[in-house]
Amino acid sequence: MSRYIAHIALVVKDYDEAIEFYTQKLRFILIEDRILSETKRWVLIAPDEQAQCFILLAKAVNDEQKQAIGNQSGKRVFLFLNTDDFWRDYHQMLQLGITFARPPLEEEYGTVAVFEDLYGNLWDLIQHRKK
Repeated sequence: MSRYIAHIALVVKDYDEAIEFYTQKLRFILIEDRILSETKRWVLIAPDEQAQCFILLAKAVNDEQKQAIGNQSGKRVFLFLNTDDFWRDYHQMLQLGITFARPPLEEEYGTVAVFEDLYGNLWDLIQHRKK
């Protein structure tokens, strides 16, 4: 049996503004954008074509979901974006207006900085040290 996490739902305020942020500022790829109803779409994004886990952009539809926008993890780092070139991505993200909540640090496991997405969710940008 093979098991893996296929998708992670990320609650967003608006499909189109989220797609724009993730594809333009974080350079993610729009994998799928399918209309399911007048109010619901199936929107998948990923860092690249080889990704095995996709983010499902899920538009908030009620007050409880709207309260979760930007705080799905209680203000802890929620998602982890691995990179093969930390400084390239860090400087490009700065140029594109990404806000970093914590500056880059050299840790024993690699180089890491915490950034915010358009709603305030916290992400690690991380390049693991080669063993």
